[in-house]
Amino acid sequence: MLPVPDGLDGMRVDAGLAKLLGLSRTVVAELAESGDVLLDGRPAGKSDRLSAGVLLEVTLPDPDNPVEVIAEPVEGLRILHDDDDIVVVAKPVGVAAHPSPGWTGPTVVGALAAAGLRVSTSGAAERQGVVHRLDAGTTGVMVVAKSEHAYTVLKRAFKERTVDKGYHAVVQGHPDPTRGTIDAPIDRHPRHDYKFAVVAGGRPSVTHYEVIEAFRAASLVDVKLETGRTHQIRVHFSALRHPCAGDLTYGADPVLARKLGLTRQWLHARTLGFAHPADGRWVQFEAPYPEDLSHALDVLRAES
Repeated sequence: MLPVPDGLDGMRVDAGLAKLLGLSRTVVAELAESGDVLLDGRPAGKSDRLSAGVLLEVTLPDPDNPVEVIAEPVEGLRILHDDDDIVVVAKPVGVAAHPSPGWTGPTVVGALAAAGLRVSTSGAAERQGVVHRLDAGTTGVMVVAKSEHAYTVLKRAFKERTVDKGYHAVVQGHPDPTRGTIDAPIDRHPRHDYKFAVVAGGRPSVTHYEVIEAFRAASLVDVKLETGRTHQIRVHFSALRHPCAGDLTYGADPVLARKLGLTRQWLHARTLGFAHPADGRWVQFEAPYPEDLSHALDVLRAES
């Protein structure tokens, strides 16, 4: 941890840290995207501006202990689409997008390697081809770039928010109004490093939602993300006092979770739409609910 030097005042994070650390701007951008660049303890985006004297903390990969991609099949992972430029998968629960320090479980990248699928070599070695991520505890549709051109185009699309990301969530209680927008900044939780929270001065975060089915104790909600912050849906609905069912980290009722048979949050990346990087045509993919989420819905419907 060190204060930002006067000579970097006002520079973008990617440009300033590339100069300070002798890294490429691409590598710095990847570090920022992974939450490994902190300014005064808060995650910084690659386009954020540096201020002289602000405390800077950067977590660099350990060159003596690099994170390895282990090629191994993943039970339950389904390939929804595969062509020369992209592969689209339905990610099961308990699977991370890519390897990271401290994660010893299966990954999407490892599953694709085991299937013999070539992916883009852009990005950090352990997450090549990965242009967006889902939490290990969140299921649903993900796209991975196979060609270098696709990686560049898709990364830009996610950055410019031209990707249509549709989620379904079961939240406790009944949001009022039944259709609305949650516009509340998100940052690291002030007391718990593993959590995020709505924090004044945090990164702008916008979630649109609409209740599509109401039950006695909960609601099935269609969610569209305008931004893509870590844990955004979970944090926003927790802040409304309607946490995702089963999400004990963000205040869900453990009794309801047991009744529904949930061991994780009821949150599913249902659809993903974007302009295909090869020819610009709009494509959209949908991942069906996994068994645990379908079972929870059956229980809620039976009660109602």
